[in-house]
Amino acid sequence: MAFELPPLPYAYDALDPYMSAQTLQFHHDKHHQAYVTALNNLIKDTPLADKPLEEIVKASYGDPSKQAIFNNAGQHWNHTLFWQMMKKGGGGSIPGELETKINEDLGGVDKFKEAFTQAGLTQFGSGWAWLVVDGGKLKVTKTPNGENPLVHGQTVLLGCDVWEHSYYLDYQNRRADYLKAYLDNMVNWEFVAELMHKG
Repeated sequence: MAFELPPLPYAYDALDPYMSAQTLQFHHDKHHQAYVTALNNLIKDTPLADKPLEEIVKASYGDPSKQAIFNNAGQHWNHTLFWQMMKKGGGGSIPGELETKINEDLGGVDKFKEAFTQAGLTQFGSGWAWLVVDGGKLKVTKTPNGENPLVHGQTVLLGCDVWEHSYYLDYQNRRADYLKAYLDNMVNWEFVAELMHKG
């Protein structure tokens, strides 16, 4: 079964003014579609062709001969979650249990946001900032390019794409402003809390 681009769970202008309809349309319809198309072409007629996406990500990680597969599978997996991690009227209060866990493991919401922003700012070049569960504890981390916490045995709760295509039309080189807008106005905290329960 070939992979398909999942539809956005909201309209292109749902995240305005924090993420413009133009950015969202380019990012989803062009960039994400390109990863899906490339992945399907790369795995066609190979033993990975019928495997679930997570399995492909894990199987191709660290294998130089499968680097292109990993790049595109990783980005497909990352973006499929990324769209669901945002919503119209996002940000705001964090569901109780998740907030309690953030307070316990990361020293409070403000400290978490500071650490997450720093992870995004200090990811040189392209990559992702993450909130993950690692050994039962919440942790803020970052990965380069299309890499994700899945390959490190961690459970993803929240991820922010810091590739320039994610923010440049709206924020130019102001990555810090984009990260602040993401945390304060775009995150779907209910979805993040759901991932914690599933994890």
